[in-house]
Amino acid sequence: VQLVESGGGLVQPGGSLRLSCEASGFTFNTWGMSWVRQAPGKGLEWVSSIKSDATVTWVADSVKGRFSISRDNAKNTLYLQMNSLKLEDTAVYYCVRDFSGAWNHPKAVRGQGTQVTVSS
Repeated sequence: VQLVESGGGLVQPGGSLRLSCEASGFTFNTWGMSWVRQAPGKGLEWVSSIKSDATVTWVADSVKGRFSISRDNAKNTLYLQMNSLKLEDTAVYYCVRDFSGAWNHPKAVRGQGTQVTVSS
């Protein structure tokens, strides 16, 4: 199983970024996926999840209306579109292959992460 995130970077408040996560080594279209993040000095925070067939998504209240999760099962890729970014969105963002519907299950698999820095 391999999850490789990309698309992070430095952006000004109010800006946008789109994160991507390329998956390999497993049947992508049969697994629920999530994005989580970790701000400096803090624990992991769940951001958003999507069902294997993309029919249902969930978004944390902290990013609702600003972030959206999607996936392209033909390309084995997960996305996170982030708009209206705020300073408090600064974090390392991780792609997660859920296990039993849980991003924080011990058998869930997380990528290496991509840094998002929101700063003026």
